Amino acid sequence: MSDIEKAVTALKSGELIVLPTETVYGLFADATNQAAVEKLYAVKGRPTEKALNLNIADPVLIHTYARDFPDFLDKLVEKFLPGPLTIILKASDQVPEWVHVGKDTIGFRMPRISETQEIIQQVGVLVGPSANLTGDPSPVYFKDLQPEILREAVVALQDDSIQGLDTTILDLSTYPQTGAKILRQGAVTKAALQEVVPDLKFI
Repeated sequence: MSDIEKAVTALKSGELIVLPTETVYGLFADATNQAAVEKLYAVKGRPTEKALNLNIADPVLIHTYARDFPDFLDKLVEKFLPGPLTIILKASDQVPEWVHVGKDTIGFRMPRISETQEIIQQVGVLVGPSANLTGDPSPVYFKDLQPEILREAVVALQDDSIQGLDTTILDLSTYPQTGAKILRQGAVTKAALQEVVPDLKFI
């Protein structure tokens, strides 16, 4: 079996794996598998009230898992995804409760690494927060992965092209009632967003 086949098999079996993204390494699980997601929370020591993002390989899935999105969304998706941008929108009723943990919003992420994209495509939709224990630095290099994480990951793929610069988190969940909000400034700047959507308003 190839590494990709091993990763897909592990995810479909409810296991955790480590995959590279263009920013940091992530700890991934099948978003539709409640037991796998709960295991991910436990391994990371992540507070259970802290929601997760959905990692997708096909932007069409945004229309499945989100609702009430602005009409310019497709322009942002075409320009910046896959890439270091997380877009937060109103969650549809298709988002598993164990992913949104009672919140009415959901974030979408499309990692740029081709192997990671292929794995997500074959499984469907994943959760993939950074592959670190909560409160510790996010791993930029494979050597930074903690033993506690690697013990629980059935597969861990390595990639040396990780940049280490955070994703920009763009909240459009209340647009246009309020302006867009950058919750975390990362690789994608406000100016870059406004080049694509010139009349995009921020608060």
